Amino acid sequence: MSLDLSRYHRQMLLPGFGEEGQKKLLEASALVVGCGALGTVIANMLARAGVGHLVIVDRDFIEVTNLQRQILFDEDDVRDGVPKAIAAKNKIARINSQVKVDAVVDDVNHTNIEKLVSMSDTGTVDIILDGVDNFETRFLVNDVAVKHRVPYVYGGAVGTVGMSYAILPHSLPGNADETPWELAGKATPCLRCIFEQAPPPGMNPTCDTAGVLGPVVSLVSNWQVTEALKILTGNYDVVSPTMLSMDVWSNRLHQFKVARAYDAGDCRCCKHHEFEFLTGKFGSSTTTLCGRNAVQLTHKQNGDKLDFNQIADRLRAHGSVTANKFMLRADITDNGEQFELTLFTDGRAIVKGTKEANKARSIYAKYVGG
Repeated sequence: MSLDLSRYHRQMLLPGFGEEGQKKLLEASALVVGCGALGTVIANMLARAGVGHLVIVDRDFIEVTNLQRQILFDEDDVRDGVPKAIAAKNKIARINSQVKVDAVVDDVNHTNIEKLVSMSDTGTVDIILDGVDNFETRFLVNDVAVKHRVPYVYGGAVGTVGMSYAILPHSLPGNADETPWELAGKATPCLRCIFEQAPPPGMNPTCDTAGVLGPVVSLVSNWQVTEALKILTGNYDVVSPTMLSMDVWSNRLHQFKVARAYDAGDCRCCKHHEFEFLTGKFGSSTTTLCGRNAVQLTHKQNGDKLDFNQIADRLRAHGSVTANKFMLRADITDNGEQFELTLFTDGRAIVKGTKEANKARSIYAKYVGG
């Protein structure tokens, strides 16, 4: 049965689309990693544009504080305690019934990311879009994108600042089977060409410690979707080769020229295919502490110690904080639940108040970052 393309008429009038481009979208699949602020806008716009298959993965449930910027959710979802991925699938079904949505309620890590990437009916998704809240997961996604030569659109937003960048991975030197974007001469540096290593936990602000302006989320995520639509329709010549950075409150907009980072550097990921996050070498691990209603998270650091003074300043807005040169302890109230967060200088943490690894990781990402 042929699909009715009439709903996409205004989009098909645009240069680079037409009926052929729209059919490419309907046959395409996209993995949306994280369904929070960025991810809800991304999933919403991809569905409305007619991307035929969405795989949406997120570990969290919806909280009332999400509604300020996470556009697929409403107060009914908060009341019903619906996981974000499931609520997004339900809402998209009412927006565009032509789109297939697989909702995965899970924490994205090195043990499952390749399975998520392979959930397309054709074997591998056609693109990955970033809706996550930490660099560890971004570097993991970057690894799998380079390994499987899948385009990856990075995005991030906190406070009034946002960034986005489209990655069209290089093949390993000597690989005769070039991708369409390589044949077009449009391959770009990967994320680790630009950011060699993830910042230590606590160095970057998070939405839960610094706040976030809803419009900056929409601007960044819509930029991500625009780049994705260019890629999925084969319009590689108009994919931006720059990294977009904006501060919407101070009216600053920059496009950083990063194209030379691949040639100038010696990236372990895209030049040597050493996938250190995908193998779990640099990933974090979790252990439920028997009888303590607590989870320990171990982060593999590069020798840097946490700056407790900086972290304590941010956490005091959420509860009492005590710290010495060995550890920091904070009482945190999150969506009505009480947690005790203990940090050690090597990045290790104990989250007391839950036995669920996903919840502990969520608390860590919200209030410490990484």
